[in-house]
Amino acid sequence: MINDGADLPGDVRRVVDDPVRLQALAAMDVLDSHPDTDFERLSRTAAFALDAEIALVTLVDKGRQWFRACFGIEGVSETETGSSFCAYTIALPQDDDTLVVLDATQDERFKDNPLVTGWPGIRFYAGAAIIVGGQKVGALCVIDTKPRAAFAPSQVEQLVNLASLTSTLFSLKDEARVRARTAAALVREEWRHALTLEAGKVGSWVWDVRTGDVVCNEMFHRMYGLAEGPVLVGDVLAATHPLDRAMVEASIEASFEDGLDYSAEARIAATGRWLTMRGRVYQRDANGKPLVMMGVSIDITDSKQSADHTRLLLRELNHRVKNTLAMIQSVARQTIRQNPDPKDFIEAFSGRLRTISDAHVLLADRDWSGVQLYEVIASQLGPKFKTNPDRAEVRGDDVTLPADHALGLGLILHELTTNAHRHGAWSGPTGTVNIDWQIKPEPTRGLALTWRESGGPTVSAPAEYGLGAKLIERSLAKVLDSEVALSFEPSGVVARVWMPLPAEDAA
Repeated sequence: MINDGADLPGDVRRVVDDPVRLQALAAMDVLDSHPDTDFERLSRTAAFALDAEIALVTLVDKGRQWFRACFGIEGVSETETGSSFCAYTIALPQDDDTLVVLDATQDERFKDNPLVTGWPGIRFYAGAAIIVGGQKVGALCVIDTKPRAAFAPSQVEQLVNLASLTSTLFSLKDEARVRARTAAALVREEWRHALTLEAGKVGSWVWDVRTGDVVCNEMFHRMYGLAEGPVLVGDVLAATHPLDRAMVEASIEASFEDGLDYSAEARIAATGRWLTMRGRVYQRDANGKPLVMMGVSIDITDSKQSADHTRLLLRELNHRVKNTLAMIQSVARQTIRQNPDPKDFIEAFSGRLRTISDAHVLLADRDWSGVQLYEVIASQLGPKFKTNPDRAEVRGDDVTLPADHALGLGLILHELTTNAHRHGAWSGPTGTVNIDWQIKPEPTRGLALTWRESGGPTVSAPAEYGLGAKLIERSLAKVLDSEVALSFEPSGVVARVWMPLPAEDAA
Protein backbone atom coordinates (compact mmCIF):
# COMPACT_ATOMS: atom_id res chain seq x y z
CA MET A 1 0.00 0.00 0.00
CA ILE A 2 1.29 3.48 -0.93
CA ASN A 3 1.08 5.89 1.98
CA ASP A 4 0.20 9.58 1.69
CA GLY A 5 3.76 10.69 2.20
CA ALA A 6 3.17 12.06 5.67
CA ASP A 7 6.67 10.90 6.65
CA LEU A 8 8.26 13.53 4.39
CA PRO A 9 9.21 16.88 5.89
CA GLY A 10 7.07 19.80 4.78
CA ASP A 11 9.69 21.40 2.56
CA VAL A 12 10.28 18.09 0.76
CA ARG A 13 6.54 17.43 0.46
CA ARG A 14 5.96 20.83 -1.16
CA VAL A 15 8.50 20.06 -3.87
CA VAL A 16 7.14 16.55 -4.43
CA ASP A 17 3.54 17.82 -4.65
CA ASP A 18 4.31 20.77 -6.90
CA PRO A 19 1.62 20.58 -9.62
CA VAL A 20 3.96 21.86 -12.33
CA ARG A 21 6.47 19.11 -11.53
CA LEU A 22 3.76 16.44 -11.39
CA GLN A 23 2.33 17.66 -14.70
CA ALA A 24 5.76 17.38 -16.33
CA LEU A 25 6.10 13.84 -14.95
CA ALA A 26 2.64 12.85 -16.21
CA ALA A 27 3.36 14.32 -19.65
CA MET A 28 6.27 11.89 -20.05
CA ASP A 29 3.72 9.03 -19.99
CA VAL A 30 6.27 6.44 -18.82
CA LEU A 31 5.02 5.38 -15.38
CA ASP A 32 4.26 1.63 -15.37
CA SER A 33 5.59 1.27 -18.91
CA HIS A 34 7.54 -1.76 -20.08
CA PRO A 35 11.24 -2.17 -19.21
CA ASP A 36 13.66 -0.23 -21.38
CA THR A 37 17.08 -1.71 -22.13
CA ASP A 38 18.67 1.72 -22.58
CA PHE A 39 17.83 2.74 -19.01
CA GLU A 40 18.80 -0.73 -17.77
CA ARG A 41 22.25 -0.21 -19.30
CA LEU A 42 22.56 3.18 -17.62
CA SER A 43 21.76 1.76 -14.19
CA ARG A 44 24.23 -1.07 -14.70
CA THR A 45 26.91 1.38 -15.87
CA ALA A 46 26.34 3.58 -12.81
CA ALA A 47 26.70 0.59 -10.47
CA PHE A 48 29.94 -0.56 -12.08
CA ALA A 49 31.43 2.93 -12.45
CA LEU A 50 30.72 3.86 -8.82
CA ASP A 51 31.31 0.41 -7.34
CA ALA A 52 27.78 0.13 -5.90
CA GLU A 53 25.64 -2.88 -5.09
CA ILE A 54 22.44 -1.22 -6.34
CA ALA A 55 21.72 1.45 -8.95
CA LEU A 56 18.27 2.85 -9.71
CA VAL A 57 16.63 5.22 -12.19
CA THR A 58 13.64 6.51 -10.24
CA LEU A 59 10.63 8.69 -11.01
CA VAL A 60 9.05 10.31 -7.96
CA ASP A 61 5.29 10.65 -8.13
CA LYS A 62 3.06 12.08 -5.42
CA GLY A 63 2.44 8.80 -3.64
CA ARG A 64 5.01 6.42 -5.01
CA GLN A 65 8.53 6.18 -6.33
CA TRP A 66 8.63 4.06 -9.50
CA PHE A 67 11.78 2.43 -10.89
CA ARG A 68 12.31 3.12 -14.59
CA ALA A 69 15.34 0.81 -14.29
CA CYS A 70 17.10 -1.02 -11.47
CA PHE A 71 20.28 -3.01 -11.00
CA GLY A 72 20.92 -5.21 -7.99
CA ILE A 73 17.24 -5.57 -6.95
CA GLU A 74 14.79 -8.12 -8.29
CA GLY A 75 11.02 -8.37 -7.94
CA VAL A 76 10.45 -4.77 -6.84
CA SER A 77 9.35 -1.93 -9.14
CA GLU A 78 8.35 0.82 -6.69
CA THR A 79 8.37 2.06 -3.10
CA GLU A 80 6.35 4.60 -1.16
CA THR A 81 7.26 8.23 -1.68
CA GLY A 82 7.20 8.74 2.08
CA SER A 83 10.29 6.54 2.45
CA SER A 84 12.04 7.73 -0.73
CA PHE A 85 15.62 9.02 -0.49
CA CYS A 86 15.18 10.40 -4.04
CA ALA A 87 12.37 12.68 -2.82
CA TYR A 88 15.02 14.49 -0.75
CA THR A 89 17.29 14.62 -3.79
CA ILE A 90 14.75 16.43 -5.97
CA ALA A 91 14.00 18.80 -3.04
CA LEU A 92 17.56 20.08 -2.94
CA PRO A 93 18.16 23.72 -3.93
CA GLN A 94 18.40 24.41 -7.66
CA ASP A 95 22.20 24.72 -7.59
CA ASP A 96 22.63 21.48 -5.67
CA ASP A 97 21.37 18.43 -7.51
CA THR A 98 23.32 15.72 -5.65
CA LEU A 99 22.48 14.12 -2.31
CA VAL A 100 25.18 11.96 -0.64
CA VAL A 101 24.43 9.97 2.56
CA LEU A 102 27.53 8.08 3.73
CA ASP A 103 25.80 6.25 6.61
CA ALA A 104 22.03 6.42 6.75
CA THR A 105 21.95 5.09 10.33
CA GLN A 106 23.80 8.21 11.44
CA ASP A 107 21.64 10.67 9.48
CA GLU A 108 18.69 12.16 11.37
CA ARG A 109 16.64 12.27 8.19
CA PHE A 110 16.93 8.56 7.43
CA LYS A 111 17.94 6.57 10.50
CA ASP A 112 14.32 5.55 11.15
CA ASN A 113 13.45 5.09 7.47
CA PRO A 114 11.94 1.61 6.87
CA LEU A 115 14.32 1.11 3.93
CA VAL A 116 17.18 1.54 6.47
CA THR A 117 15.72 -0.39 9.37
CA GLY A 118 14.34 -3.09 7.10
CA TRP A 119 14.77 -4.32 3.56
CA PRO A 120 17.08 -3.59 1.75
CA GLY A 121 19.05 -2.16 4.66
CA ILE A 122 20.36 1.01 3.00
CA ARG A 123 23.49 2.45 4.50
CA PHE A 124 25.06 4.45 1.68
CA TYR A 125 23.07 6.52 -0.82
CA ALA A 126 24.20 8.95 -3.53
CA GLY A 127 21.67 10.44 -5.95
CA ALA A 128 21.62 13.10 -8.66
CA ALA A 129 18.42 14.68 -9.95
CA ILE A 130 16.94 13.79 -13.37
CA ILE A 131 15.66 16.97 -14.99
CA VAL A 132 13.17 16.85 -17.89
CA GLY A 133 11.48 19.94 -19.22
CA GLY A 134 13.07 22.02 -16.49
CA GLN A 135 11.51 19.91 -13.73
CA LYS A 136 13.15 17.42 -11.34
CA VAL A 137 11.13 14.30 -12.04
CA GLY A 138 13.33 11.72 -10.36
CA ALA A 139 16.91 10.68 -9.69
CA LEU A 140 19.74 8.38 -10.70
CA CYS A 141 21.07 6.85 -7.48
CA VAL A 142 23.57 4.27 -6.28
CA ILE A 143 23.06 2.36 -3.02
CA ASP A 144 25.15 0.15 -0.75
CA THR A 145 24.18 -1.92 2.28
CA LYS A 146 27.46 -0.86 3.90
CA PRO A 147 28.38 2.69 4.89
CA ARG A 148 31.19 4.53 3.17
CA ALA A 149 33.79 6.78 4.61
CA ALA A 150 33.79 9.11 1.61
CA PHE A 151 32.39 9.72 -1.89
CA ALA A 152 35.08 11.44 -3.93
CA PRO A 153 34.36 14.60 -5.97
CA SER A 154 35.29 12.68 -9.11
CA GLN A 155 32.63 10.11 -8.23
CA VAL A 156 30.07 12.89 -7.67
CA GLU A 157 30.97 14.27 -11.07
CA GLN A 158 30.52 10.85 -12.66
CA LEU A 159 27.10 10.49 -10.99
CA VAL A 160 26.03 13.96 -12.16
CA ASN A 161 27.18 13.20 -15.71
CA LEU A 162 25.28 9.92 -15.76
CA ALA A 163 22.18 11.64 -14.37
CA SER A 164 22.47 14.29 -17.08
CA LEU A 165 22.76 11.55 -19.69
CA THR A 166 19.67 9.92 -18.20
CA SER A 167 17.79 13.23 -18.40
CA THR A 168 18.79 13.58 -22.04
CA LEU A 169 17.67 10.03 -22.77
CA PHE A 170 14.29 10.72 -21.18
CA SER A 171 13.92 13.89 -23.24
CA LEU A 172 14.92 12.20 -26.49
CA LYS A 173 12.57 9.28 -25.94
CA ASP A 174 9.77 11.64 -25.00
CA GLU A 175 10.41 13.68 -28.14
CA ALA A 176 10.47 10.50 -30.22
CA ARG A 177 7.20 9.38 -28.63
CA VAL A 178 5.57 12.73 -29.37
CA ARG A 179 6.89 12.65 -32.92
CA ALA A 180 5.62 9.11 -33.42
CA ARG A 181 2.23 10.08 -32.07
CA THR A 182 2.16 13.17 -34.28
CA ALA A 183 3.25 11.14 -37.28
CA ALA A 184 0.53 8.57 -36.58
CA ALA A 185 -2.02 11.38 -36.28
CA LEU A 186 -0.81 12.83 -39.58
CA VAL A 187 -1.08 9.43 -41.25
CA ARG A 188 -4.61 9.04 -39.92
CA GLU A 189 -5.46 12.53 -41.13
CA GLU A 190 -3.97 11.80 -44.55
CA TRP A 191 -5.99 8.60 -44.75
CA ARG A 192 -9.11 10.44 -43.67
CA HIS A 193 -8.45 13.12 -46.25
CA ALA A 194 -7.77 10.52 -48.94
CA LEU A 195 -10.91 8.55 -48.07
CA THR A 196 -12.96 11.74 -48.06
CA LEU A 197 -11.68 12.62 -51.54
CA GLU A 198 -12.26 9.04 -52.66
CA ALA A 199 -15.82 8.95 -51.32
CA GLY A 200 -16.55 12.34 -52.86
CA LYS A 201 -14.95 11.29 -56.18
CA VAL A 202 -12.60 14.22 -55.98
CA GLY A 203 -9.26 14.23 -57.79
CA SER A 204 -6.72 16.53 -56.16
CA TRP A 205 -3.65 17.90 -57.94
CA VAL A 206 -0.64 20.18 -57.48
CA TRP A 207 0.96 21.55 -60.65
CA ASP A 208 4.56 22.79 -60.74
CA VAL A 209 4.13 25.30 -63.56
CA ARG A 210 7.87 25.61 -64.24
CA THR A 211 8.50 21.90 -64.79
CA GLY A 212 5.02 20.84 -65.87
CA ASP A 213 4.96 18.10 -63.21
CA VAL A 214 1.56 17.29 -61.72
CA VAL A 215 1.35 15.53 -58.36
CA CYS A 216 -2.11 14.00 -57.99
CA ASN A 217 -4.08 11.38 -56.08
CA GLU A 218 -5.25 8.01 -57.36
CA MET A 219 -8.76 9.32 -58.10
CA PHE A 220 -7.29 11.92 -60.48
CA HIS A 221 -5.35 9.16 -62.29
CA ARG A 222 -8.55 7.15 -62.73
CA MET A 223 -10.63 10.14 -63.83
CA TYR A 224 -8.28 10.98 -66.69
CA GLY A 225 -7.27 7.41 -67.49
CA LEU A 226 -3.61 8.21 -66.79
CA ALA A 227 -0.98 5.52 -66.44
CA GLU A 228 0.74 4.98 -63.12
CA GLY A 229 3.85 7.01 -62.50
CA PRO A 230 4.82 10.66 -63.06
CA VAL A 231 2.20 12.90 -64.68
CA LEU A 232 2.87 15.97 -66.84
CA VAL A 233 0.35 18.71 -67.52
CA GLY A 234 0.57 17.74 -71.19
CA ASP A 235 -0.75 14.28 -70.30
CA VAL A 236 -3.77 15.87 -68.61
CA LEU A 237 -4.51 18.14 -71.58
CA ALA A 238 -4.11 15.23 -73.98
CA ALA A 239 -6.69 13.26 -71.99
CA THR A 240 -9.17 16.16 -72.27
CA HIS A 241 -11.75 16.03 -75.05
CA PRO A 242 -10.41 17.88 -78.14
CA LEU A 243 -13.51 20.09 -78.33
CA ASP A 244 -12.98 21.26 -74.73
CA ARG A 245 -9.19 21.56 -74.69
CA ALA A 246 -8.97 25.16 -75.96
CA MET A 247 -11.49 26.31 -73.35
CA VAL A 248 -9.48 24.63 -70.56
CA GLU A 249 -6.24 26.25 -71.72
CA ALA A 250 -7.94 29.65 -71.97
CA SER A 251 -9.30 29.31 -68.41
CA ILE A 252 -5.84 28.45 -67.11
CA GLU A 253 -4.28 31.38 -68.94
CA ALA A 254 -6.92 33.74 -67.50
CA SER A 255 -6.10 32.51 -64.01
CA PHE A 256 -2.40 33.13 -64.62
CA GLU A 257 -2.88 36.61 -66.04
CA ASP A 258 -5.80 38.01 -64.02
CA GLY A 259 -5.29 36.20 -60.72
CA LEU A 260 -8.79 34.71 -60.92
CA ASP A 261 -9.54 31.24 -59.63
CA TYR A 262 -9.28 28.65 -62.39
CA SER A 263 -12.72 27.22 -63.24
CA ALA A 264 -13.71 25.00 -66.16
CA GLU A 265 -15.94 22.12 -67.17
CA ALA A 266 -14.70 19.62 -69.72
CA ARG A 267 -15.12 16.06 -70.93
CA ILE A 268 -12.62 13.23 -70.82
CA ALA A 269 -11.72 12.15 -74.33
CA ALA A 270 -11.70 8.41 -73.63
CA THR A 271 -14.94 8.14 -71.61
CA GLY A 272 -16.93 11.28 -72.39
CA ARG A 273 -17.49 11.85 -68.67
CA TRP A 274 -17.78 15.44 -67.48
CA LEU A 275 -15.43 17.00 -64.93
CA THR A 276 -15.59 20.35 -63.21
CA MET A 277 -12.16 21.75 -62.35
CA ARG A 278 -11.34 24.36 -59.74
CA GLY A 279 -7.85 25.68 -58.99
CA ARG A 280 -5.80 28.61 -57.75
CA VAL A 281 -2.24 29.89 -58.18
CA TYR A 282 -0.69 29.54 -54.73
CA GLN A 283 2.82 30.72 -55.47
CA ARG A 284 4.31 33.30 -57.84
CA ASP A 285 7.86 34.54 -58.38
CA ALA A 286 9.11 38.10 -57.85
CA ASN A 287 7.82 39.06 -61.32
CA GLY A 288 4.35 37.68 -60.64
CA LYS A 289 4.74 34.62 -62.84
CA PRO A 290 2.89 31.55 -61.52
CA LEU A 291 4.98 28.84 -59.92
CA VAL A 292 2.48 26.48 -58.29
CA MET A 293 -1.21 25.91 -58.97
CA MET A 294 -3.34 23.62 -56.78
CA GLY A 295 -6.86 22.40 -57.30
CA VAL A 296 -9.42 19.62 -57.59
CA SER A 297 -11.36 17.87 -60.33
CA ILE A 298 -14.83 16.48 -59.61
CA ASP A 299 -16.87 14.10 -61.75
CA ILE A 300 -20.18 15.83 -62.50
CA THR A 301 -21.44 13.44 -65.17
CA ASP A 302 -24.42 12.31 -63.10
CA SER A 303 -25.52 15.85 -62.31
CA LYS A 304 -25.02 16.84 -65.96
CA GLN A 305 -27.15 13.93 -67.11
CA SER A 306 -29.73 14.72 -64.45
CA ALA A 307 -29.89 18.34 -65.60
CA ASP A 308 -30.24 17.23 -69.23
CA HIS A 309 -32.94 14.77 -68.22
CA THR A 310 -34.76 17.48 -66.29
CA ARG A 311 -34.66 19.81 -69.30
CA LEU A 312 -35.96 16.98 -71.48
CA LEU A 313 -38.78 16.30 -69.02
CA LEU A 314 -39.70 19.98 -68.92
CA ARG A 315 -39.88 20.09 -72.71
CA GLU A 316 -41.95 16.91 -72.68
CA LEU A 317 -44.16 18.32 -69.96
CA ASN A 318 -44.73 21.55 -71.90
CA HIS A 319 -45.60 19.51 -74.96
CA ARG A 320 -47.93 17.26 -72.99
CA VAL A 321 -49.63 20.14 -71.22
CA LYS A 322 -50.36 21.84 -74.54
CA ASN A 323 -51.71 18.59 -76.03
CA THR A 324 -53.69 17.80 -72.89
CA LEU A 325 -55.25 21.26 -72.75
CA ALA A 326 -56.22 20.93 -76.41
CA MET A 327 -57.68 17.49 -75.71
CA ILE A 328 -59.60 18.74 -72.67
CA GLN A 329 -60.97 21.68 -74.64
CA SER A 330 -62.07 19.37 -77.45
CA VAL A 331 -63.66 16.87 -75.06
CA ALA A 332 -65.36 19.69 -73.15
CA ARG A 333 -66.82 21.20 -76.33
CA GLN A 334 -68.09 17.87 -77.60
CA THR A 335 -69.40 16.86 -74.17
CA ILE A 336 -71.40 20.05 -73.72
CA ARG A 337 -72.92 19.61 -77.20
CA GLN A 338 -74.16 16.16 -76.22
CA ASN A 339 -75.04 17.17 -72.63
CA PRO A 340 -76.33 20.77 -72.56
CA ASP A 341 -77.76 20.26 -69.09
CA PRO A 342 -75.09 21.41 -66.55
CA LYS A 343 -75.61 18.40 -64.28
CA ASP A 344 -75.31 15.92 -67.15
CA PHE A 345 -72.30 17.80 -68.51
CA ILE A 346 -70.44 17.72 -65.17
CA GLU A 347 -71.12 14.00 -64.74
CA ALA A 348 -69.97 13.11 -68.24
CA PHE A 349 -67.04 15.51 -68.40
CA SER A 350 -65.62 14.79 -64.91
CA GLY A 351 -65.19 11.10 -65.67
CA ARG A 352 -63.27 11.85 -68.85
CA LEU A 353 -61.22 14.52 -67.12
CA ARG A 354 -60.38 12.10 -64.30
CA THR A 355 -59.22 9.51 -66.83
CA ILE A 356 -56.88 12.04 -68.45
CA SER A 357 -55.64 13.10 -65.01
CA ASP A 358 -54.99 9.51 -63.89
CA ALA A 359 -52.99 8.84 -67.05
CA HIS A 360 -50.92 11.98 -66.46
CA VAL A 361 -50.19 10.97 -62.87
CA LEU A 362 -48.95 7.56 -64.02
CA LEU A 363 -46.77 9.12 -66.70
CA ALA A 364 -45.36 11.78 -64.35
CA ASP A 365 -44.46 9.13 -61.77
CA ARG A 366 -42.37 7.44 -64.46
CA ASP A 367 -40.78 10.59 -65.90
CA TRP A 368 -42.97 10.28 -68.99
CA SER A 369 -41.06 7.17 -69.98
CA GLY A 370 -44.24 5.10 -70.44
CA VAL A 371 -46.89 3.18 -68.52
CA GLN A 372 -47.59 -0.54 -68.19
CA LEU A 373 -50.77 -1.76 -69.93
CA TYR A 374 -51.89 -3.45 -66.70
CA GLU A 375 -51.81 -0.06 -64.98
CA VAL A 376 -54.02 1.50 -67.64
CA ILE A 377 -56.54 -1.34 -67.29
CA ALA A 378 -56.38 -1.15 -63.50
CA SER A 379 -57.31 2.56 -63.63
CA GLN A 380 -60.68 1.51 -65.11
CA LEU A 381 -61.36 -2.00 -63.73
CA GLY A 382 -59.70 -1.60 -60.30
CA PRO A 383 -56.31 -2.80 -59.02
CA LYS A 384 -57.54 -6.39 -58.41
CA PHE A 385 -58.74 -7.01 -61.96
CA LYS A 386 -56.29 -9.95 -62.31
CA THR A 387 -56.79 -11.68 -58.96
CA ASN A 388 -60.43 -10.82 -58.24
CA PRO A 389 -62.16 -9.92 -61.53
CA ASP A 390 -65.70 -8.56 -61.42
CA ARG A 391 -67.36 -10.01 -64.50
CA ALA A 392 -64.30 -9.22 -66.56
CA GLU A 393 -61.83 -11.65 -68.09
CA VAL A 394 -58.44 -10.18 -68.99
CA ARG A 395 -55.79 -12.11 -70.92
CA GLY A 396 -52.45 -10.97 -72.27
CA ASP A 397 -48.85 -10.28 -71.33
CA ASP A 398 -48.06 -6.89 -69.80
CA VAL A 399 -46.34 -4.39 -72.05
CA THR A 400 -45.00 -0.84 -71.73
CA LEU A 401 -47.04 1.78 -73.58
CA PRO A 402 -45.60 5.13 -74.72
CA ALA A 403 -47.23 8.26 -73.33
CA ASP A 404 -49.65 8.97 -76.21
CA HIS A 405 -50.66 5.30 -76.40
CA ALA A 406 -51.40 5.13 -72.67
CA LEU A 407 -53.41 8.36 -72.69
CA GLY A 408 -55.47 7.41 -75.73
CA LEU A 409 -56.10 3.83 -74.61
CA GLY A 410 -57.12 5.09 -71.17
CA LEU A 411 -59.82 7.29 -72.72
CA ILE A 412 -61.01 4.38 -74.90
CA LEU A 413 -61.32 2.04 -71.91
CA HIS A 414 -63.08 4.76 -69.90
CA GLU A 415 -65.73 5.23 -72.59
CA LEU A 416 -66.17 1.47 -73.01
CA THR A 417 -66.53 0.80 -69.28
CA THR A 418 -68.91 3.75 -68.86
CA ASN A 419 -71.05 2.49 -71.75
CA ALA A 420 -70.94 -1.09 -70.42
CA HIS A 421 -72.28 0.05 -67.03
CA ARG A 422 -75.00 2.26 -68.51
CA HIS A 423 -76.21 0.33 -71.56
CA GLY A 424 -74.04 -2.72 -72.14
CA ALA A 425 -72.94 -5.98 -70.51
CA TRP A 426 -72.62 -4.61 -67.00
CA SER A 427 -76.05 -2.93 -67.00
CA GLY A 428 -77.59 -6.32 -66.19
CA PRO A 429 -76.73 -9.03 -63.64
CA THR A 430 -75.14 -11.59 -65.95
CA GLY A 431 -73.15 -9.76 -68.61
CA THR A 432 -69.38 -10.06 -68.89
CA VAL A 433 -66.55 -8.28 -70.65
CA ASN A 434 -63.58 -10.05 -72.22
CA ILE A 435 -60.35 -8.07 -72.84
CA ASP A 436 -57.51 -9.84 -74.60
CA TRP A 437 -54.54 -8.77 -76.66
CA GLN A 438 -51.47 -9.98 -78.45
CA ILE A 439 -48.11 -8.44 -79.29
CA LYS A 440 -47.63 -8.98 -83.01
CA PRO A 441 -44.03 -8.65 -84.20
CA GLU A 442 -44.64 -8.50 -87.94
CA PRO A 443 -44.81 -6.69 -90.24
CA THR A 444 -44.78 -3.83 -87.70
CA ARG A 445 -44.54 -4.61 -84.04
CA GLY A 446 -47.73 -3.57 -82.32
CA LEU A 447 -50.50 -4.23 -79.81
CA ALA A 448 -53.75 -5.80 -81.04
CA LEU A 449 -56.37 -5.46 -78.26
CA THR A 450 -60.00 -6.57 -78.36
CA TRP A 451 -62.84 -5.54 -76.02
CA ARG A 452 -65.81 -7.92 -76.31
CA GLU A 453 -69.06 -7.76 -74.33
CA SER A 454 -71.49 -10.68 -73.93
CA GLY A 455 -74.48 -11.72 -71.81
CA GLY A 456 -75.99 -8.25 -71.68
CA PRO A 457 -78.95 -6.67 -73.49
CA THR A 458 -79.26 -7.17 -77.22
CA VAL A 459 -77.27 -4.52 -79.03
CA SER A 460 -78.10 -2.69 -82.22
CA ALA A 461 -76.05 -0.10 -84.07
CA PRO A 462 -77.12 3.46 -83.31
CA ALA A 463 -78.43 5.66 -86.07
CA GLU A 464 -75.84 8.25 -85.14
CA TYR A 465 -72.68 7.88 -83.04
CA GLY A 466 -72.70 9.60 -79.68
CA LEU A 467 -69.71 11.38 -78.19
CA GLY A 468 -68.51 8.23 -76.41
CA ALA A 469 -68.32 6.28 -79.66
CA LYS A 470 -66.61 9.19 -81.39
CA LEU A 471 -64.03 9.46 -78.57
CA ILE A 472 -63.33 5.74 -78.80
CA GLU A 473 -62.56 5.99 -82.51
CA ARG A 474 -60.60 9.27 -82.23
CA SER A 475 -58.66 8.86 -78.98
CA LEU A 476 -55.58 7.45 -80.74
CA ALA A 477 -55.52 10.16 -83.41
CA LYS A 478 -52.05 11.26 -82.19
CA VAL A 479 -50.64 7.73 -82.53
CA LEU A 480 -49.59 7.29 -86.14
CA ASP A 481 -50.70 4.12 -87.94
CA SER A 482 -53.11 3.22 -85.10
CA GLU A 483 -56.62 1.90 -85.74
CA VAL A 484 -59.79 1.64 -83.64
CA ALA A 485 -62.76 -0.33 -84.99
CA LEU A 486 -66.02 -0.20 -83.00
CA SER A 487 -68.86 -2.60 -83.88
CA PHE A 488 -72.28 -3.14 -82.31
CA GLU A 489 -72.95 -6.87 -82.62
CA PRO A 490 -76.24 -8.27 -81.25
CA SER A 491 -74.37 -10.17 -78.49
CA GLY A 492 -72.52 -7.03 -77.33
CA VAL A 493 -70.19 -4.20 -78.22
CA VAL A 494 -66.85 -5.14 -79.76
CA ALA A 495 -63.88 -2.74 -80.00
CA ARG A 496 -60.68 -3.67 -81.81
CA VAL A 497 -57.61 -1.55 -81.17
CA TRP A 498 -54.28 -1.61 -83.03
CA MET A 499 -51.29 0.44 -81.85
CA PRO A 500 -47.72 0.25 -83.18
CA LEU A 501 -45.10 -0.21 -80.44
CA PRO A 502 -41.39 0.59 -80.35
CA ALA A 503 -39.32 -2.57 -80.48
CA GLU A 504 -37.36 -1.79 -77.30
CA ASP A 505 -40.49 -1.36 -75.18
CA ALA A 506 -41.39 -5.04 -75.10
CA ALA A 507 -42.27 -6.30 -71.63
